[in-house]
Amino acid sequence: MSDFFDSEIIQEELSEINEMQEKIYESFITFGAMSREQKLEHVEILSSLLEKQQVMYTRLSLSDDPKAIEMKDNLRKSVSMMGFPPETDMLTLFNSMNATIKSLKDYIDD
Repeated sequence: MSDFFDSEIIQEELSEINEMQEKIYESFITFGAMSREQKLEHVEILSSLLEKQQVMYTRLSLSDDPKAIEMKDNLRKSVSMMGFPPETDMLTLFNSMNATIKSLKDYIDD
């Protein structure tokens, strides 16, 4: 490991992010059959997950640890797998994802 990833706080945050991602993936297929309340809960988890990911990305950006820099670079490279141009700024990506989550919540509330 590295100094960055040896941090107990970082390990806890990454664990929470992974757990949230698993929960989202598990319930994604059944989203259409969920009740309104279940859908809203799903969207809230998505929103919390995105917030945690944004905080983690900021932490990675502030670190000079080689493993943190490598992870940040890998995240930036994965942007194109989400359908964005490879040069997309991460702030733009996070803003776009937040807007999508808000639209989804608004759609459920209608």
